[in-house]
Amino acid sequence: MQATEARAPAAAREMFYSEALGDALRLEMARDERVIVIGEDIAEHGGAFQVTAGLLERFGPTRIRQTPISEIGIVGAAVGAALTGLRPVVELMYVDFAGLAMDQIVNQAAQNRFMFGGQARVPMVLRTQGGSGRGNAAQHSKSLEAWFAHVAGLKVVMPSTPGDAKGLLTAAIRDDNPVIFLEHKLLYRTKGPVPEGEHLVPLGKADVKRAGRDLVIVTWSREVLFALEAAERLARDEIEAEVVDARTLVPLDKETILASVRKTHRVLVLHEAVKRGGYGAEIAAMIAEEAFDDLDAPPRRLAGLETPIPYAQHLERSVVPQVDDIVRAAKELVA
Repeated sequence: MQATEARAPAAAREMFYSEALGDALRLEMARDERVIVIGEDIAEHGGAFQVTAGLLERFGPTRIRQTPISEIGIVGAAVGAALTGLRPVVELMYVDFAGLAMDQIVNQAAQNRFMFGGQARVPMVLRTQGGSGRGNAAQHSKSLEAWFAHVAGLKVVMPSTPGDAKGLLTAAIRDDNPVIFLEHKLLYRTKGPVPEGEHLVPLGKADVKRAGRDLVIVTWSREVLFALEAAERLARDEIEAEVVDARTLVPLDKETILASVRKTHRVLVLHEAVKRGGYGAEIAAMIAEEAFDDLDAPPRRLAGLETPIPYAQHLERSVVPQVDDIVRAAKELVA
C-alpha cells in the first residue's frame, strides 16, 4: 500500500490576538456568504477593540450590521437570523452587559434546537470580552464563564493565544450550535505565531502548553500566560509544572486533563473568575470523581476573591491570581 505523504505545516506569521480574530472573520466571511457580523460600533469604528476593522470596506453594510445600544435586541436579531439560515457573529462590548440579553441567550439560542426536536439550528457565535487588568472597574471587568457553562445547549470557548483565537473562532463560526466566545481584554495586544490561510482548532480539545512532572496547572484565557511564567520560575527551584490550557470549557477535554493528572499526581486549577461557583470547581470535582486514586494531594483551586473588581490598579491586581500567587500555591501543593 502506498504511503500517504505528510502535509506540510501552514506558514505562520506574528499577529496580535485582535488581528488573528479579524483574520478568522475575514476568511470565514469570504468563504461563506451566510456569515454576518452584528453589534455596536463594529462598522466604521472597527469594534471597541478593533477586531472588525476593515470588514465594512470589504463586505459592506449588509453583512457588517451596526446596531443600536440594545443587547437584547442585538442577540435577539442574531438568534432570528441564525434560525432562518444565516450564521451571525455577535459582538457585545463587555461580557458584563450579557446579562441584558440572558433571556435571548438562555431561553432562545441555547434551547431552540432541543425544543424543536433538532429541526431548528442556531449557528450563532457571541463574541465578547471580560477580565480585569485595565482599570475598567467593577461593571466592565467580570469573568462570567461559569454563567454560560451552566446552560445546556451552549458551547463556551476561551482562547489564550493568537493562533488559538483564530482557529477556535473559525471552528465556532462553522459549528451548528450557539457558541459563547470569551476574549480577555488584555490579550488583544499580545502577539504570537498564527497560521496563514485557513486554520481550524477543534472545539473540545485542550492543549498542553508546557510539559512537566511534578504538578499540572489547568487553566484558560489570560491565566495561561501567568501559569507559563510561574512554571518558568518554579523550574528554577526544580519543580516542573505542566500547564494545560483547557481552551474550551464546554465541551471540556477531560481526557487530556486526566492524562496530565495521572502523570503528575497533583493538580492546581486556576482561573480569574470568583472562586465560589467558578468553573474550576467543576474541573476539580471531575478529577476527584474520575482520578481520585491517581492523586497524591487533593485538587486545589486558585481563583478570584469574592469581591467586585476594584478600579485602583494595586487593588485590582490583589483580587485575581497573579504569578506570585501561582508560584506560592504550586510550592504548597508539592511540599
